[in-house]
Amino acid sequence: MTISAFIAVSAAAATEAGHEAEAAGLPQLDPTWWPSQLAWLAFSFGILYWLMASKFLPAIGAGIEERRDRVADDLDQAAEFRRQSEDAEAAYDRSLADAKAKAQAIAADTRSTVDAEIAELQVTTDKAIEEKLSIAETRIAEMKAEAANKVREASNDITKSVVDALIDETPTEDAVAAALDAVANNRAA
Repeated sequence: MTISAFIAVSAAAATEAGHEAEAAGLPQLDPTWWPSQLAWLAFSFGILYWLMASKFLPAIGAGIEERRDRVADDLDQAAEFRRQSEDAEAAYDRSLADAKAKAQAIAADTRSTVDAEIAELQVTTDKAIEEKLSIAETRIAEMKAEAANKVREASNDITKSVVDALIDETPTEDAVAAALDAVANNRAA
């Protein structure tokens, strides 16, 4: 079977189907109306194509382009915010380092001031202690001398009493002093 024979058979079958379709109430399948249907199809497709090309697709493309621009702007803004946050963090770190350095300087100044005050108080306290110690040593020396004098007087009185009791004679002050000096020198030697 050749192609021309196949086309002829198909056309006959289409004509027969068209008559049957027309009889069945389906005029769109009648081949006599196909040229007008094709014309209206081309006209409708042309209008739809024109509407898509001139109205809908440019609007969709503009929306896509606007979205792409908005995303790019958002990414640029995010990069700028990131840079600003990194700058702020660096400024914070510098401020923190400066504050630590200032705190250490203040602490060192305060420490040196306190050390100077302590040294000054130490000198003042040492002077006061030395004065009190000197006064105390002088007083102790006076008390020792006074105690020695009282011991000497007591020794003098006891010696006189002992000699008077033993020999019934009161010795002179010079003799008692000489005797006590002799005893003191023997102990020292």
